Amino acid sequence: MGDGHADEREREHVRVAVIGSGFGGLGAAVRLRREGVTDFVVLERADSVGGTWRDNDYPGCACDVPSHLYSFSFAPNPDWPRTFSGQRHIRAYLEHVADTFGLRPHLRLNTEVEMARWDADELRWDIETSRGSFTADVVVSATGPLSDPKMPEIPGLSSFPGKVFHSARWDHEYDLRGKRVAMIGTGASAIQIVPAIAPDVERLTLFQRTPPWVMPRTDRAISAGERWLHRQLPFTRAARRGLLWGIRELQVGAFTKHPNRLGLVESLAKANMARSIKDPALRAKLTPSYRIGCKRILLSSTYYPALARPNVDLVASGLKEVRGSVLVAADGTETAADAIVFGTGFHVTDMPIADRVVGAEGRTLAEEWKDGMQSLRGATAAGFPNWMTIIGPNTGLGNSSMILMIESQLNYMADYVRQLGLLTPGGRGGSAGREGRTALAARPSAVHAWNRRVQDRMKRTVWNTGGCTSWYLDANGRNTTVWPGTTAEFRRETRGVDLAEYEVLRGRAEARERTSATTATTATTATAATAETAAATVSGGAA
Repeated sequence: MGDGHADEREREHVRVAVIGSGFGGLGAAVRLRREGVTDFVVLERADSVGGTWRDNDYPGCACDVPSHLYSFSFAPNPDWPRTFSGQRHIRAYLEHVADTFGLRPHLRLNTEVEMARWDADELRWDIETSRGSFTADVVVSATGPLSDPKMPEIPGLSSFPGKVFHSARWDHEYDLRGKRVAMIGTGASAIQIVPAIAPDVERLTLFQRTPPWVMPRTDRAISAGERWLHRQLPFTRAARRGLLWGIRELQVGAFTKHPNRLGLVESLAKANMARSIKDPALRAKLTPSYRIGCKRILLSSTYYPALARPNVDLVASGLKEVRGSVLVAADGTETAADAIVFGTGFHVTDMPIADRVVGAEGRTLAEEWKDGMQSLRGATAAGFPNWMTIIGPNTGLGNSSMILMIESQLNYMADYVRQLGLLTPGGRGGSAGREGRTALAARPSAVHAWNRRVQDRMKRTVWNTGGCTSWYLDANGRNTTVWPGTTAEFRRETRGVDLAEYEVLRGRAEARERTSATTATTATTATAATAETAAATVSGGAA
């Protein structure tokens, strides 16, 4: 006969399992080590670290946040080559972080999480991966909102005889030179791809459902002298980062409280367009009808010049269907193409990992969030003890660096793990014994209270009042993506865990102790009551 306990002993158990190795996952790993937790793994489905900066390697891919702000405060890089770095340098930076902080032994590459189930009896997570299963006290999900590409369902697309791929899964084996290429979408990826490929293709047709607001990109090479200064005098590097941060903090009020004051910014964006687009008809197609900031503001000094090229066409309508090699737009425009590139974004408001996470009630996170994502302080969800997200609901930004928000969430994660260690006998350093585990379960009332506050603040922001439909909004029109305040406010809100917002779940041994104590107290009380009754009976008989 098989020994079930033997099978259980053979399964590896860790204190913390981190899912994903982008900025969120690697940041979580560094912070865990700093907290003295070394019993953890980082699960990564790909063959290297980097997250979205590994997956998105399309032509022209770069960050629209200044390099010195788009990096960890605890891992500054004095050698950024440009004010806005490209994908290659950001990916190299993340590899450098993995090496510098000794994260390689914790990495499990080519390991995709297939299912994670909460075991309410053992107070732990049972995790099934593509390379075996194991258990963990805590799961930190850092899969990120820009990890799973969104491909629209277009009638006839499967019959297209040419090449089809998403910008986040660029096919570098396919040569676009001399081809007729259709670019679907005008988001952050598309406005980088269009200028990069326009000089090489025979014809480029851009399908635009909604025009974006595009501001000039003040990118330049960072001189050798600046880099030397940042290496020799670290305070200059910190000052540069602080200035970049402060400017963006001051801008937040216009987006969150006073959208009507954004007219001047719109004028600057229109001037940026007018410099390159001389055709009034084309300019009209490219001019948004919504308030700037409602959709993500894009940065480019090459996008409009590319659209003015003779071999580039703009179709101011979305792709409706495909008939063989002909693409038909919603306005009836027909375009022949050899290749279709989709720059149609990601599954942001319907986190793909949510289908693979089963909580305390036996329901998946996706089922719990079917009416919209909700979490406590962007981190924990009701019904999912010891589960935490990095870049969770309402932690996104419309104008600053996500790394600032990630570091705030790492503060919260660190205190969460710290509190569990304090509450768990023998659990401070590594994993506690199987009968001494403790879990923190977010109270539904706390989750609802937090989300009411967030959504109330969201009502007057440009993202809700600006007159657009953006990827920030879920299927119900709720903004479950963006944080409606400054990064400093979010840092204050996530400085530490408020145990009043959680229910503390105890392991079986402690539960038995409490039961025994309660039974003993009950027995003592019952004995005393019996003795009193007997005494009263004796007393009454003597009378």
